[in-house]
Amino acid sequence: MSNRYTLTFTAEPQHIDVMGHVNNAVWVQWMEALATAHWEAVAPAAHQAAYAWVVSRHEIDYRGNILEGESVTAETFIPDEPSGARFDRCVEFRNSAGKVIVAARTTWVMIDRNSGRIMRVPAEVTATFMV
Repeated sequence: MSNRYTLTFTAEPQHIDVMGHVNNAVWVQWMEALATAHWEAVAPAAHQAAYAWVVSRHEIDYRGNILEGESVTAETFIPDEPSGARFDRCVEFRNSAGKVIVAARTTWVMIDRNSGRIMRVPAEVTATFMV
């Protein structure tokens, strides 16, 4: 169980926009991939089978970028306990020099897979991430 999770992403040709660097939409895709990987690495199989997450809000600060072939280290962490169905997570992307070039706070909402409805985050799910 861990409040933090890290992955590395490398900019490939399909990630590059007309400005020659990673497109802003790709950063959002990487945030989702990071959050999903964290959930899959930490949550018990029963939780993964019972619950799903959807994004309700992204707040992103773009402070830099990377070019094709360059990599970033992405770290996500859970800053606070959930509020009802909402669970915030922070994400930081660091370049090879260790500088944060993209930072975000995203809000995820828990969904009951059986009903498809939004639900309050159960205490046992919270406990998994609030180590």
